[in-house]
Parts: sequence; structure tokens; C-alpha cells
Amino acid sequence: MTAPRPLIAGNWKMNGLAASLAEARAVAAGIGGTAARVAICPPSILIHRMSQALAGTSVLVGGQDHHADEAGAFTGDVSAGMLADAGAQLVILGHSERRAGYRESDDLVARKVGAALRAGLEPIICVGETLEQRRAGEAAERGQRPGARLAAGGPGRQGVLGGL
Repeated sequence: MTAPRPLIAGNWKMNGLAASLAEARAVAAGIGGTAARVAICPPSILIHRMSQALAGTSVLVGGQDHHADEAGAFTGDVSAGMLADAGAQLVILGHSERRAGYRESDDLVARKVGAALRAGLEPIICVGETLEQRRAGEAAERGQRPGARLAAGGPGRQGVLGGL
């Protein structure tokens, strides 16, 4: 079994326009020789264009979240399949901002992980600590929660834990 390669993922959050694609291309041009995998997770409206702009490079493109269901009447949401169809290869799930602002639970994050895997996306599973909890040294404790452990260990899959 080979050792996992570290992943460096940039979450653009609600920032970036089509003009920002040049910045992504500059990242791709500047990462030669790194041992880590590199990903950029732009807003969903840029995923397709970014995946085209970075085609042929080693930079991965990811989504920032998706709905747990594959389809339905969920205005403004995107599914894991939609992200994959747009060119995403991975997806951030369980971000502390979503857990706090949208009250996302470990159970919901676990459902989203399942949807991501079914769509062929690699989930980046955040343990959901806030900046205050990280500064207080509580990040490791957050990662030991049963939901975080469950979401991180799908059979035959390497879960990726991180506090983005």
C-alpha cells in the first residue's frame, strides 16, 4: 500500500469571477515538482470553466459543497452529480462555516459523503471546528467525534480530514 499524498486545497469561498481563471492558471504553472496534490475549489459557477482552463495540468478542481440528494426541488443547490458533470474531481464537505451557518450535522455530512462517492468525487471532509475551537486546542477532539470518524472511513476509500 502506498502512502497517501498530501493535498493542498485552496477554497475560494464566495470569491472569484471568470477573470480569476488566470490566477488558477498561474497556480498550475507555478507548482512544478511538488510532492503534494494541489486543488482549487472555486464557486460552483466557475467549476466548468476552471476545469477547462486547467485541463492538462496536475491541478485538481473541486466543489465547495453539494446537496445530499441527487436531484429535487432544492432552489439554488447543486448535487454531487452536477459537480462531477461540470468537471469537479473532489468536493469540500462539512466546512465549519456550513456547520455553524446552516446547522449541518455529522449525519448530514455523512449523507453528503455517500453522495459524493456515488458521483465519483473525492470528499474532503472537514471536522467542523471553528477558529476559536482551533485556537483553544480543541481541533483534535472534534476529529474524534463518531460522525467524523464514520465520514472519514468509507470502505476502500481514503477519507481526507481537514479543518478548512
